[in-house]
Amino acid sequence: MDLHEVLHNTADWLTKDGPSSDIVLSSRIRVARNLERMSFTSVASEKSFKDTAKLIREGIEKTKSLSSMILVSVSKISEVDQNVLVERHLISRDLIEIKGERLIVVNPSQTISLMVNEEDHIRLQGIKEGFQLKELWKVVDEIDTELERVLEFAFSVKYGYLTACPTNTGTGMRASVMMHLPALVLTKQINKVIEAVVKLGLTVRGLHGEGTEATGDFFQISNQITLGHSEADILDNIERIVKQVIEHEQSARKILMQETKVQIEDRIWRAYGLLKHSRIMTSEEAINLMSAVRLGIGLGHIHDIDRKVLSVLMILTKPGHIQFQEGREMNSYERDVKRASLIRNLFDQAQLN
Repeated sequence: MDLHEVLHNTADWLTKDGPSSDIVLSSRIRVARNLERMSFTSVASEKSFKDTAKLIREGIEKTKSLSSMILVSVSKISEVDQNVLVERHLISRDLIEIKGERLIVVNPSQTISLMVNEEDHIRLQGIKEGFQLKELWKVVDEIDTELERVLEFAFSVKYGYLTACPTNTGTGMRASVMMHLPALVLTKQINKVIEAVVKLGLTVRGLHGEGTEATGDFFQISNQITLGHSEADILDNIERIVKQVIEHEQSARKILMQETKVQIEDRIWRAYGLLKHSRIMTSEEAINLMSAVRLGIGLGHIHDIDRKVLSVLMILTKPGHIQFQEGREMNSYERDVKRASLIRNLFDQAQLN
């Protein structure tokens, strides 16, 4: 199986329900590592990029967890495939734009990925459905330990793992959850919640991570600093705060149904009707409408569409994925027409099942 074949399959974490899946879409953990005595990518020469990639490739081939995964050079895959990988959160846009030899490692289920020569020499990531940070960390930690047995990582007894960005120095770990918080947005509590989360040492970003704004009431919550904190401390802190955010969202949903029941039901069913019948739909409109329908499922109003169908649609209706499915580049109008058709078809299939 090659990478292109893998991308024709839906990622496992999109097709499964996990703990608190009505509010937490997914959990992700990423660790940053650099090789001892090798230049950071920001100052590396072309030869250094190649030497680093060669060393890491050899290390990967010696590890049980990674050796059987798909490994490809970024330069060997098409722009469409690159965009699909970005939209599935398997690689970053930065990896594509950096010049020099870069590698991608992905497992067939798309729950583990590794970027070579991004901002750091190694960016290892795991992703699971629902709220499962501690379970996910066991998997990522095991792979990281295997790699450290065959590669010499840049490490300081005083500071921990050395990284290109000082905020990653220490454990080098970023843990995050993607949350759906429509009730907090509708009750205008979201800004207060975000302010409280930030004061407690976490950061809040949009659907596509750093530098993006929230779309469709989806928010990514993650730790800001790794220096001076153990992995266990970081995970405990995030877990404690995320549980509080979940409780606030649940309370806000009850308030909505008590105080604005008819308006919320109207919002949900209008969104459902547009998704089921529209002939043209932009990416942003699709996300916002799916957010409303997802809320409807969570409140128990919609029963004929599974929440997992919406999770899959959130990915399949992105621009890169639409062109990937069609096997050609498309202008925005063509994508909007195809997006609406894809949503209608999946809604019909879901209702038949």
